[in-house]
Order: sequence, then C-alpha cells, then structure tokens
Amino acid sequence: MKIIAVLIFMISLSVSAQTGTVASPSPSILKANSMIKNPFELRDPFKRELRRKRSGKKVYPGSRTVFSNIQTIDNTPLDRIKITGILIGKERRAVAKTIDESGKIGDQSYILKEGMKLGENSAEIKAILPGGIVLVEKIRNVYDQDEYLETIIPVASD
Repeated sequence: MKIIAVLIFMISLSVSAQTGTVASPSPSILKANSMIKNPFELRDPFKRELRRKRSGKKVYPGSRTVFSNIQTIDNTPLDRIKITGILIGKERRAVAKTIDESGKIGDQSYILKEGMKLGENSAEIKAILPGGIVLVEKIRNVYDQDEYLETIIPVASD
C-alpha cells in the first residue's frame, strides 16, 4: 500500500515537472507513516562501502606456513603403519610407528588424531576405538564414480 502511494506521488511530480504546474500530493500520501526514521542516514547503494582499518600486524601470504624438519607419517603407505597404543579420553589419540622395508619397526612414534589424513590416497581417520583406528579413503572406480573404502588398522599385539 505504501509503495503504491509513493509511486503515485512520484508520477504526479514527474507530470507536474513536465507541465510546469505544481500539483499537491494527495492527502493519503501525507498521512502515511514510513518505517524509515531518517532516510538521510541510509547508505547510498551506488557508492562503494568504506573499508574499516584493521588494527594489528599485516598478514603476508605464506606467513602462516610452518616449516619443520620433523618427519611426518602423512605419505606412508597404510600397510607400513602399525598402531602401538590408543589413548582414550576427552580427545582420543592413537600412537603409531612405521615399518621399514625389512619389516623392522622404527623407533619414531607418531601421535594420530581423528580427522588426520594418512597414506598415499589421503585416507582420513574417522574413528579411534579401543581396538584400533578406522580409516576412510575416497577413490575413483572404473566407472569414474567416487567410492569410499574403509580400512581398520588394529592395535598391534607385539
């Protein structure tokens, strides 16, 4: 209703501007109340927003990366990972070791968390259970469809 009243008022102004006579708006338009309290405080939709200044240090691309020479277990094949322990609590953790080519267990221990990616196909650790860990990896099958493989790595008994 208010929109129609505003349109009528705008049409009457444009007609009066073309004819040179001033037409008074209808009384129903003058009595209509608008929900906008102060229209002059509204942002101009045709102007770009002003950016607020940031306080703090300037962040450069690549400055949030962490470089380390500590070995990771990320790209180790899944058949060369051995789970040696499970930590159950508020945040579940698994302790893993790698097996080298000769079948010998390495000395380095790795802490695994749920959500981490392991293996060559980036299998995600979905669950850490008292008996082992559950991994889910996404592969493409021969029909070019996504397929999910679940792998369970049990806790090693030796």
